[in-house]
Amino acid sequence: MHDESRRIEERVQRLHDQRIKTAVYAATLPFEVEAWQAPGEPVPFEEAAAASYEPFAMGTPWGPPWGTTWFRMRGQVPAEWAGRRVEAVIDLGFVGDWPGNQAEALVHLTDGTPLKAVNPLNQYVAIANPAQGGETVDYLVEAASNPDILADNFSRPTPLGDKLTAGDKPLYTFRSADIAVLDEEVWHLDLDVQVLRELMLELGEHDPRRHEIAHALDRAMDLLDLDDVSGSAAAVREALKPALSRPAHASAHTISGVGHAHIDSAWLWPIRETKRKTSRTFSNVTSLADEYDDFIFACSQAQQYEWVRDHYPKVWARIQESVKNGQWAPVGGMWVESDGNLPGGEAVARQFVHGKRFFMDHFGIETKGVWLPDSFGYNAAYPQIAKLAGNEWFLTQKISWNQTNRFPHHTFWWEGIDGTRIFTHFPPVDTYNARFSGEEMSRAVRNYSEKGGASRSLAPFGWGDGGGGPTREIMERARRLADLEGSAKVVVEHPDEFFAKAREEYPDAPVWVGELYLELHRATYTSQARTKQGNRRSEHLLREAELWATTAALHAPGYSYPYEKLDRLWKTVLLHQFHDILPGSSIAWVHREAEAEYARVARELHALTSEAVAALGAGAPRVFNTSPYDRAEVVRSADGTPVYVEVPASGSAPLADAAPPQPVTVDGRVLDNGLVRVEVAENGTLSSVRDLRAGREVLAEPGNLLRLHTDLPNYWDAWDIDKHYKNRYTDLLDASSVTVVEQDPLVGAIRVERSFGKGSTITQTISVRAGSPRIDIETDIDWHETEKILKAAFPVDIRAPHSSAEIQFGHIQRPTHTNTSWESARFEVSGHRWVHLAEPGYGVAVINDSTYGHDVSRTVREDGGTTTTVRLSLVRAPRIPDPEADQGRHRFTYALLPGATVEDAVAEGYALNLPLRVADAAGAPEPVVSAEGEGITVEAVKLADDASGDVVVRLYESRGGRATGTLRTGFPLAGAQITDLLERPLEDAEITDGAVALTLRPFQILTLRLRRS
Repeated sequence: MHDESRRIEERVQRLHDQRIKTAVYAATLPFEVEAWQAPGEPVPFEEAAAASYEPFAMGTPWGPPWGTTWFRMRGQVPAEWAGRRVEAVIDLGFVGDWPGNQAEALVHLTDGTPLKAVNPLNQYVAIANPAQGGETVDYLVEAASNPDILADNFSRPTPLGDKLTAGDKPLYTFRSADIAVLDEEVWHLDLDVQVLRELMLELGEHDPRRHEIAHALDRAMDLLDLDDVSGSAAAVREALKPALSRPAHASAHTISGVGHAHIDSAWLWPIRETKRKTSRTFSNVTSLADEYDDFIFACSQAQQYEWVRDHYPKVWARIQESVKNGQWAPVGGMWVESDGNLPGGEAVARQFVHGKRFFMDHFGIETKGVWLPDSFGYNAAYPQIAKLAGNEWFLTQKISWNQTNRFPHHTFWWEGIDGTRIFTHFPPVDTYNARFSGEEMSRAVRNYSEKGGASRSLAPFGWGDGGGGPTREIMERARRLADLEGSAKVVVEHPDEFFAKAREEYPDAPVWVGELYLELHRATYTSQARTKQGNRRSEHLLREAELWATTAALHAPGYSYPYEKLDRLWKTVLLHQFHDILPGSSIAWVHREAEAEYARVARELHALTSEAVAALGAGAPRVFNTSPYDRAEVVRSADGTPVYVEVPASGSAPLADAAPPQPVTVDGRVLDNGLVRVEVAENGTLSSVRDLRAGREVLAEPGNLLRLHTDLPNYWDAWDIDKHYKNRYTDLLDASSVTVVEQDPLVGAIRVERSFGKGSTITQTISVRAGSPRIDIETDIDWHETEKILKAAFPVDIRAPHSSAEIQFGHIQRPTHTNTSWESARFEVSGHRWVHLAEPGYGVAVINDSTYGHDVSRTVREDGGTTTTVRLSLVRAPRIPDPEADQGRHRFTYALLPGATVEDAVAEGYALNLPLRVADAAGAPEPVVSAEGEGITVEAVKLADDASGDVVVRLYESRGGRATGTLRTGFPLAGAQITDLLERPLEDAEITDGAVALTLRPFQILTLRLRRS
């Protein structure tokens, strides 16, 4: 037989694209359209309905950036269309090849009822099926002219990322708004041909099935009447039936499809627009559920549900009905799909607490899995946190984006730092916006790593980020692919069903231990430093407010615990931990608003803490320690005078001098407190740090070396640091001044000032305090660089085989060598409050109050010694998607802690992030709880969420070893229970001599519910 493949393939493509697809709508009639441009921000429906509209012609430009235009569309279904399926079809002038982040609209009836959204790949709104003929159509359409920030693949900066800089030039040209007849036979033929053609092109040249499909299509096209596509469509479909009816092989891979619409809670649009995106997409989803009984939609992010509940009650009612019908599946159990690395441990716990409670309260459903398809790597504490929140499975997609190494599994057990394992899946389709194309189906089978051990995977399908979610076309593809020879089989089902079947099929799946590190997007640990600082400080201010509010509730008659305020503030902080806000990868508008929100949160939390402390009664100045560790350190009184105090963990003490430690001396540029001696060089670096207790020099080379690197990644500017950044740099060694600014027996400080680059300045105050080996470096940067990254280096004289970095509820060890490609790819990593380096008998920690990104490297010197260098990433200057990212003032502190054990690093990390608070108070109430036992660290103290008055304490083992001890209470204890994160009892805790007995495995998290007498 002669090879006719090319002729057939080209013939089918042309007939499909130019004849069949264009005949899907058999007849059209234009709407009469009027328009009203809403001034400023979006307005309620009632205001838009009462506005004055002007005639609007198709082909007219509309929509300034971030604007809202309301269109009134009127028409009548012709009588001769009776018995046909009639729809409104609207093309707002869609642009680009991405269905999200551009023009989109929500269609309403004149009474305000939302019907359905209009999106680039979902342009229809059902009018009647079948039509009676003569129906009057009257719509009000809220159209958003969101700019396409992703245009040209982020190739250049754009001012469109903030309404303050975007201008007012119309972005779109309205193409059409019609009442139309859907020719269902042609529409189905369109899908038949698409599915078969795409399958054919994915099959091998020597696969008989490929050629069978080709000739079936060729014969079918012979039956297509080019002058009457509609009239011949049924015959063509009949000819294709045999090719579409051949069953899949018995060993065919099974893909569990679940409808999905990944909607970033903010990214290339502000939060206010996400509220509208969710309403549009959810309207589409509930409409699709009415049309397809077998449709199931998985949706995470309780915050987005709450927005719809509060702003679109009619859409909310439809969601509730879909949940009852089993077609809508709340998943994930988190308040938002947060970043996987940067939120603190307690914040990750609260993501689950608030998320799961929302779904239980409003739907009576407890979600079973963690749904995080798009976060930029995942910390190694996740398995334990997830299981303690009642989850059974974990899903993500993003690790498939690895730049260097292909992750070896798609279905596996993920083991965290404490040993907890959770069943985990990465969809091999490599997208969370699947549409069941032939290429996607082939890719899923080709990629799947577990061949021979398992035979199923999951595919979330639907257009996200304002693309409108799943479509009827995707559902039709799924139906055709349910059992089709040559393809994987598709079954639409709930994610819980998929995970149950996958686990049953593959109980002995391989195990991955430790963090799921994404070998990409490493700059998200540093970009938009003020946003990250706002998060870090908010987390610690929340801890402080909860602790002292609990103290006041126990000891101050008449004080009322601020449940509602704390709940609201937590949700604000959790929202801003979304995986494109906290990582710094959003447009300028998002980060401008985030900074304002963090400032508001800080004001409210300071006020709550002050109210709680004041409720304890007026009196003399006292010092309040929110840290879980006893502290002996220098604090400043109201007039700025330094005072050395000793304060118990989670307690308070009078503001009075304790037994004075050895005083601080300042001799030229040398600071000495008897524990450490610090020499500051003329160029402002640390030329020497000598640990006087150990009798050894800490630094192998000058420390606090500020290095400015050129930083232009290959693609994702705000997201990425590519390894070549290391090759071009300038060391900032020209200090304009090095000055002693404080010389007190309790504090010695030297200020270093520098100017560099495009008018940037750095002022650093290097401080040594009595009684502490910690060397603080308070930093004030006025930053005006572009496409640069600033790092601070501490090369220490330690041969450390690994570094230890704090993560949620523990720490993780990473090799300092690069023996393998996996280790080499970790050239920029994340950590929380500290990084620790050690050799047997000696260690050093670098502490910070708002920095996450860092790198660790080591070299061997000529003398045979090893230099291990920690470099903190302080600030970046990407230009996409925010052209002014990180510009302006930054104030933060980092510190060097010589002679530190891991326990020291933990304690000082808390201390730097939880400054002692000085306030007038009457007495010294007992600390709410006191933990005794090495490694036992209290993370949160609060009243139970059910307002029962019980005290809830969350603690963990922080060293990485076993711990035994007790938890004593500052109130009469009637009973104690071990609970999950949602404060539900698991078992009774052992009480001995009035205290709770504690036994913890390495890095174990324990939540206790304490009942008061």
